[in-house]
Amino acid sequence: MAAKVERLKVNFKTLEEFKKFKEYGIQELSMLEDLEANMIDDDMDSPFYGIYFGDKLVARMSLYQIDAKFDRYFYPPQNYLELWKLEVLPDYQGKGYGKVLVEFAKSFDLPIKTNPRVQSRSFWEKMGFANVDYEMERDRGENPLVWYPRGVEAQHHNK
Repeated sequence: MAAKVERLKVNFKTLEEFKKFKEYGIQELSMLEDLEANMIDDDMDSPFYGIYFGDKLVARMSLYQIDAKFDRYFYPPQNYLELWKLEVLPDYQGKGYGKVLVEFAKSFDLPIKTNPRVQSRSFWEKMGFANVDYEMERDRGENPLVWYPRGVEAQHHNK
């Protein structure tokens, strides 16, 4: 399967496609409001990346680069990617699209943090993600998993 990951444009067509995803929420609605208020143009870089099958968006994720000064997950603090809203439409699941998106995120060669939905944990573990060191400070109710590029190993705080 030659699935190609592309950065999604912010436009009405893309936002219409987003409505098919379960994880449709505040982020998409605020993009829609910005579009309707003409605050953003079609070519603005969105944080969303996706895979099209024909002209249908079948998989997507959102990817933010977080600056080291806001890092509470990695030690020593470093720039990292935050991966959200990884989702493949039901009819297209099990075909490797999720894996292609994650491999694309890994290609930036930065540590990655994600908050998996409960059922998806085994997928992330297969992709090489592991629990954050439990001593790290983090938001309650969050259960982040992290991935390190080769050669960047998790370092643990010494008590």
